[in-house]
Amino acid sequence: MIMSENKPLLLLIESATDCCSVALCRGNDTLDEIFEDRPRTQAALLAPMVEQLLVRNSLSLKDCDAVAISEGPGSYTGLRVGLSLAKGLCYGAGKPLIAVNTLAAMAQCAADTLEAGSMNDAAVVIPMIDARRMEVYSAVFTPDGRTLAATEAKVLDSSSYQEYMNKSIFFTGDGSEKFRKLLEDEGRLDERIVFIDARLKASGMRIAASKAYAESDFKDVAYFEPFYLKDFVAGKPKKLL
Repeated sequence: MIMSENKPLLLLIESATDCCSVALCRGNDTLDEIFEDRPRTQAALLAPMVEQLLVRNSLSLKDCDAVAISEGPGSYTGLRVGLSLAKGLCYGAGKPLIAVNTLAAMAQCAADTLEAGSMNDAAVVIPMIDARRMEVYSAVFTPDGRTLAATEAKVLDSSSYQEYMNKSIFFTGDGSEKFRKLLEDEGRLDERIVFIDARLKASGMRIAASKAYAESDFKDVAYFEPFYLKDFVAGKPKKLL
């Protein structure tokens, strides 16, 4: 693969779900990636993963042009951990901070798992993050990443996404299994509806992050906050017997 040295070298950090990963990209091309699927261990894993990634590529943070973070929606704790690390790296090295919508990264990961041309131009991609009960965090994208419907907390029912059901439609993410079962129970599954088992990885941020860098769309390192979508609600402690 031929990569232009004139394209930005970006460090990508993803920690919005139970999995976490870090990647290096130059422009739209992934150079290297480390992925871990160990739930609730982002705080212990992320910083060593960044160090390992840079060392094995004979790079330092000074060689990177920017740091990109998955901004949410997603796990409250995971988002806080990832952003805290990214802010520390940016502040210490004087690098700009880029934020990428987590659902957009999920949509790109889904596209990355398919053969070229599997999604036609009329298709839509709908990533879903499981919330609670029948609720998901979702958005709707075109195959090239353009947003058709903004990120929202959506309660799934029989009429959900009906306006897209005349197209090829690709669902992905841990929240999509609830919708698959709903469609199966109603006998509404057909060959136009595809469910993609694609893990969310930092490399899914590369195209949006590179675009943001080209447009100088940087976040304030001191004041930027994750996109939680909904306020964090702590669980009530159980009463002692």
